[in-house]
Amino acid sequence: MARARYSIFNVVRNALRYHEEWPRAWRSPEPKPRYDVIVVGGGGHGLATAYYLAKEHGVTNMAVLEKGWLGGGNIGRNTTIIRSDYLMDESIALYDKSLQLWPGLSADLNFNTMFSARGVMKLIHTRAGEAEATQRMAAMRLSGLEIERLDPAGVKAMVPMLDCSPSAPHAILGATLQRRGGIARHDAVAWGYARGADARGVDIIQNCEVTGFRIEGGRVLGVETTRGYIGAGKVGMVPAGHSGVLAAKAGFRLPIESVTMQAMISEPLKPLLDTVVMTPTLVSMSQSDKGELVVGMSVEPYNSYTQRGSLPHLEYIAGRMVELYPVLSRVGMLRNWGGTLDVTTDASPIMGRTPVDGLYMNCGWGSGGFKSVPGSGWVFAHCMAQERTHAMAAPFGLERFASGALVDEHRAAGSYESY
Repeated sequence: MARARYSIFNVVRNALRYHEEWPRAWRSPEPKPRYDVIVVGGGGHGLATAYYLAKEHGVTNMAVLEKGWLGGGNIGRNTTIIRSDYLMDESIALYDKSLQLWPGLSADLNFNTMFSARGVMKLIHTRAGEAEATQRMAAMRLSGLEIERLDPAGVKAMVPMLDCSPSAPHAILGATLQRRGGIARHDAVAWGYARGADARGVDIIQNCEVTGFRIEGGRVLGVETTRGYIGAGKVGMVPAGHSGVLAAKAGFRLPIESVTMQAMISEPLKPLLDTVVMTPTLVSMSQSDKGELVVGMSVEPYNSYTQRGSLPHLEYIAGRMVELYPVLSRVGMLRNWGGTLDVTTDASPIMGRTPVDGLYMNCGWGSGGFKSVPGSGWVFAHCMAQERTHAMAAPFGLERFASGALVDEHRAAGSYESY
């Protein structure tokens, strides 16, 4: 009881002082003239890369450069879905590396990422969808991973508010279910990795936009920024949404496009959805710990670098939501946001070396960005530290677009059929 009173007293005391004596979660240092490694992009992938470079490989003379504020990019603009039920063996291995890391991430970072393994259900609406689901399930099982098939009755039992009737606008023929999948708190992931990297000596520098590269003899020497030139032994580019722009500044092109994916949240509701439901090309939905329904998934039908979408597309998302869940027709929506996705021609990422010596690239995750953060950072850190491609990253090199050895994940990604 005495301890409880003391804790309450501390909360009140610090509230009255406007948290003025609370320690900062990470430092805000001035940039040094030179670092051994610079990571460009302070989103989930960039912060995870820095964290694992420091933790796993002992690289501490390192900086993460973020052009805005931490958590203001795609890491804070997504629907937080975590899964590894992809189609190609290469993708399954990479995404499942992330899924293996997610359950222990809070303990590893000593920061609650609010990971919830509530399962991810992917609905089947057409015969073509059934064929894709059968193929994807076979690929998963051949990789030694679990995935279940639900019939319409099983879907209805798990999500009673879904319209599974024969007259439904979108017939539900069944679903696949990956029980290890789930959601996490997106900004908590950024904060946890930032604090963990900072504790290991990594400088996290916000409001520091990279405007160019200093390259001599085919090797990168450093970066030009809005806060001056910073030298580096190696540079890792992880600028989700703007990868093509940054690559052009380094003198090469990427087979990539940028599009906006929209999402929105509802007013808080009592618990009514205890899993994640995905409907390819239509809408995805989960319920946050605060009771809000997180709705999204579909992309705008044009290229854009903006972090906002159009009203017609919001109407499209809301319409699909009500068709699938008629009971939600009178639920109020609180706000919406857009995330900028880098999409390659095969809907798979680009990881590894670039044509410039010492310059590495990690981009093109499309709608798979958030779910892949831990695995992406772990693998990319290995590539940069060891100066050789990790086996899991090898299929995703830039050279595959010249050789034709693509890793086509458009169908399993489920977000681009209307794009």
